[in-house]
Amino acid sequence: MTWLAAVTTGATPGAAGDAIGYPTLFLLVFLGALIPVVPTGALVSSAAVVAFHRTAPLSLLFVFVTASAAAFLGDIALYWLGRRGMKSKNGSRWLEALRSRAPEERLSQAQAKLADHGVAVLVLSRLVPAGRIPVMLACLMAEWPLRRFVRGNLPACLAWAVTYQLIGILGGSLFKEPWQGVVAAIALTLAISAAPTVWKRVRS
Repeated sequence: MTWLAAVTTGATPGAAGDAIGYPTLFLLVFLGALIPVVPTGALVSSAAVVAFHRTAPLSLLFVFVTASAAAFLGDIALYWLGRRGMKSKNGSRWLEALRSRAPEERLSQAQAKLADHGVAVLVLSRLVPAGRIPVMLACLMAEWPLRRFVRGNLPACLAWAVTYQLIGILGGSLFKEPWQGVVAAIALTLAISAAPTVWKRVRS
C-alpha cells in the first residue's frame, strides 16, 4: 500500500509501499515541475501528512528529499528546454508553454526584480503562487547560463519543499486520521495558491 492509498484508507504504508510511494511522489512532482499544471504543493503536503502519522522517524526526511530532488530536476529540465527554444529560430512548445503562463505584467515585474536582486528573486519565486514561471522566463530572457540558474534554483527547491511539508505537518497534527489531515493540507495549499488572484480581483 502506498502513501497515496493511505490517504483514502487511513492506514500507514509499510516498507513495500514505500518502494512504490516515494518513486510515485518523485515522478508526480517532477512532471508537475516540467508541466506546470499538477498541484505539486498539495502532493508534498499530502505525503507529509501520511509521513507525520507514521512511526518511522525518517519518513518526513524521505518526503523532503524526494520532493526537493524532483522539483529541482524538473525545473532544470524545463529551463534547459527553454534555453533550447530561445536559441531555435522557431522556438519550442516548451518555451511557448512558459510564455502562455507568464502574463506581460507579471513578466515585466519579474524582469525588473531579477535585474535588481538577482538570485534572491529566483529563490522566492517558488514560494510565491504562480511566481515560478514568470521568473524562470525572465532568467531565460536575461540569458542566464544553466549553471547560474542551477545555483539559484537549488535553495529555491529546498525552501519550497520545507514550506509545503510544514503545511502537511500542520494538517497532520490537527487531526487523528491521515485523510482528515490531507483534506486540511490540500485546502490550505489551494487557498494559498488562489490568494493572489482573489486579492487582485478585490483590488480591481
